[in-house]
Amino acid sequence: MSQTPDTAALSPLRAAGLAPLPHGFFTRAGGVSTGLYESLNGGQGSDDDAAAVAENRARIAAHLGAGGLVTVAQVHSADAVAVAGPWAGETPRADAMASATPGIALGILTADCAPVLLADPAAGVVGAAHAGWRGALDGVLEAALDRMIGLGARRERIRAAIGPTISQAAYEVGPEFLERFLDEDPENARFFAGGDGGRARFDLPSYALSRLRGAGVEAEWTGHCTYRDPARFFSYRRATHEGAPDYGRLVAAIALPG
Repeated sequence: MSQTPDTAALSPLRAAGLAPLPHGFFTRAGGVSTGLYESLNGGQGSDDDAAAVAENRARIAAHLGAGGLVTVAQVHSADAVAVAGPWAGETPRADAMASATPGIALGILTADCAPVLLADPAAGVVGAAHAGWRGALDGVLEAALDRMIGLGARRERIRAAIGPTISQAAYEVGPEFLERFLDEDPENARFFAGGDGGRARFDLPSYALSRLRGAGVEAEWTGHCTYRDPARFFSYRRATHEGAPDYGRLVAAIALPG
């Protein structure tokens, strides 16, 4: 692997609301992994070659001008942690982070769930969250905001962006799933549409946007569906439907300039 990461081929998507901070919703392009992980797989929990994953993560950090990429052990929780630097010991089990430390990139891994990047540039505070349906329902986005505010961010200044995630057209769910959301709030019915055989289709990005906006934060979605675009995005659901033995993980990351 290269000593100086080659970042020229990386093609991350960016959000206007997060400018001017270094950030990106990275696609599959620009990495060194091969086979079903081709090419920018950031998932240390995948069965990909560990050296390839490390190189991919180094390229992402370098692209953002950061000294390293910090991630958490994602468990679909509503837990958020503050980050002051690379983990000295065991990686925390959490699904959101916030930091006021320049020079490190906060990274979220996804393959259909919603990657959410957040920033208050005036306060010098950034955040990142992994919002699958369970985490979003349980409050992971609000937990990320609370961590940011604890580090000096102001709610009215925070901006958020949701990156590539599975769209409603590709996200069919069963009746128990729908009932769980309706039990939480009958108004959640607006995030579901009719599917096949009595099933429903869930609008994860709209639900996440609603949670962020309900918390008083300006938010946007890039509009990209992971399931529908195999050339650019990994997708757990697509891999499952195709009978693939594993799948790569996309990286979304944000940093404060060092």
